[in-house]
Amino acid sequence: MDPDSAPAPPSDPKPSPINYILSFILVGLAWGFTTPFIRRAAVDFNKRQEAATAGKPAPITLQARIRRLITTVVNLLRTPAYLIPLVLNLTGSVWFFLLVGKHELSLTVPITNSMAFLFTVLGEWYVEGKMISARTWLGMAFVLAGIATCVMTKGGE
Repeated sequence: MDPDSAPAPPSDPKPSPINYILSFILVGLAWGFTTPFIRRAAVDFNKRQEAATAGKPAPITLQARIRRLITTVVNLLRTPAYLIPLVLNLTGSVWFFLLVGKHELSLTVPITNSMAFLFTVLGEWYVEGKMISARTWLGMAFVLAGIATCVMTKGGE
């Protein structure tokens, strides 16, 4: 048998478009919706730290500053209000890495970043009670229209 005529190994079946769409939405959700939760937890943490260190002299030596930095990071990571959204956010980065390996880069990056923007706006509304102005709604509609345009033009190639 001629080695050049050997049958090609079976390729992985291509996932359905709905799987890609759900993947883009999940990455955007993991990146965008968690950001306001992380921000709120960090602001609350900083307020508690400032209250705890009020009146105490700031560390002068480099060693003392490094020790204070490490203690702050450890204490922040021990705060569930910060850690849980951070882990979800980082999980989105893993999903993104897997998406980039399976789908076209010129679609994956703008779509996931755009979805993250949309979910950040919704997250700020949910977490902080920020009102979403008509101009922001219009901008979000334009972002969705841009995503649709990118998908349609890439799909036609």
